[in-house]
Amino acid sequence: MHIEKVLNNNAFISLDKDGEEIIVMGRGIAFGKKGNQDVDLSNFKYKIFSNKDKNLNDKLITTVSEIPEEYIGITTKIVSIFENTYNRKLDDVIYVSLTEHIHGAIERYNNGIQINNPLILDIKRLFSQEYDTAKKALEIIKEEFGVEFNDDEAGYIAHHIVNAELNNDMSNIVNITKIMHEILNIIKYHFKVEFDEETVSYYRFVTHLKFFAQRVFNKSAYEDNETDLFNILKVKYEKSYMCTNKIKDFIEHKYQYTLSDEEQLYLIIHIERIVTKSTV
Repeated sequence: MHIEKVLNNNAFISLDKDGEEIIVMGRGIAFGKKGNQDVDLSNFKYKIFSNKDKNLNDKLITTVSEIPEEYIGITTKIVSIFENTYNRKLDDVIYVSLTEHIHGAIERYNNGIQINNPLILDIKRLFSQEYDTAKKALEIIKEEFGVEFNDDEAGYIAHHIVNAELNNDMSNIVNITKIMHEILNIIKYHFKVEFDEETVSYYRFVTHLKFFAQRVFNKSAYEDNETDLFNILKVKYEKSYMCTNKIKDFIEHKYQYTLSDEEQLYLIIHIERIVTKSTV
């Protein structure tokens, strides 16, 4: 591949077949190279950022050019851990947002500044997979920089992962977390149970809630394709349907979002599963 401009040892700018600018990243991929030279990509593991989002590409070029390359290397490791462990893709925005966050967090650490995370308990409960990945990220950061962060920082890194997972703005994640927390509380008090947060059913439900809460906050309509099954299950699982109806009324009143039959159907199924696995 032809190099138009070297950004650092691990990244360069090239052109695709349509002459559009792309960014190619990989460990050591541009080491010892200069603009107007070629590189054999078969010798490297690499990622290509296309020009679909020029604003993101411009931000990435700025990030790669201005922040030491080891920081984006850490982000790349974190993304790889999450995607390979949970088989879920993260939006490319994380290469900008998380790299800049980690760089800023280490600068604050070196200046004796620590920021508490008021949402840390909710993050652990609602985004456990993202939080577990963030804890591994702290180990990578400690190994690379000798900096030892606490759980608050793991919470912030987890938020960036959730943001990239939902392709949402960081400020919206707080609202999405709030909606998830409210729904879980409705279920908890309706059935007077405590959730077993270690079960597969709970993990699956909070994953479902994450995307449901995003639709509520973004007012993204969900088409009805399962009305017949919904009518069957609301009779079969009457108690879970009654709880779902409470959630429906709450969401409509507070967030002006009307749940489709299909959304209610999936809530009934998930509620039935987690309540069965929960303790009174």
